[in-house]
Amino acid sequence: MYEIRETDYPMMPRERLRALGEKYLSDQELLAILLRTGTSKISVLDLSGQILKHFETLENFRRSSVEELMKIPGIGTTKAVEIRAMIELGKRIQTTERKRYGQVKGSQQFASVLMDEMSDFDQEHLVAVYLDGKNKIIKKRTIFVGTVNSASANPREILHFALKTLAAGLLIAHNHPSGDPQPSDADMIFTERMENACDNVGINFIDHIVIGHSRYFSFQENGLMLSPFDFIEAKAQQNK
Repeated sequence: MYEIRETDYPMMPRERLRALGEKYLSDQELLAILLRTGTSKISVLDLSGQILKHFETLENFRRSSVEELMKIPGIGTTKAVEIRAMIELGKRIQTTERKRYGQVKGSQQFASVLMDEMSDFDQEHLVAVYLDGKNKIIKKRTIFVGTVNSASANPREILHFALKTLAAGLLIAHNHPSGDPQPSDADMIFTERMENACDNVGINFIDHIVIGHSRYFSFQENGLMLSPFDFIEAKAQQNK
């Protein structure tokens, strides 16, 4: 539950930011600055407090839609659209900052980038990241939107661009809209097909990362770059 504390500051949020810096402002104050105005019945600080209390957590607020925002008294179409634009811009700024290195330094590092980009998707997206010999990113492409299965996830299509750009390495990732990044049996089978296909053409298959809500699953980190049937059998043994 998001708790809003009543605080009697001697300065308004804009003045406090100029005097102290943004790090010293509460979430409520920062949102009040972005909203700019309240209504004839409620101050902008109280309005921002009501918004945060309504969504309970910043994560829920980040995922809110225009329609959900407009259900809050005092939030009309204009303010709801401005809030969504602010959230998306902040997301893009954070993603751009992480992308600027242009290199995959590890599954954990790159999974944090992917979580920013993919955790809010309502459908599964499969992306392929093509790398040079130093793991610098040549290109990141969305292969398809849908469910990862043998029909839609064709290694040939994924590897076509890898061969075209002379990529030395490949990393693939997809999201689970449910929020649970635990791989399915279909994910395991697809991973093995990709691993075999990359071996056949001499491309280093680095990892398959599954993105959930604030969580991820790395096949490489979990030592599961192996036959899916072995993994399925191992899970069955664990469940006995």
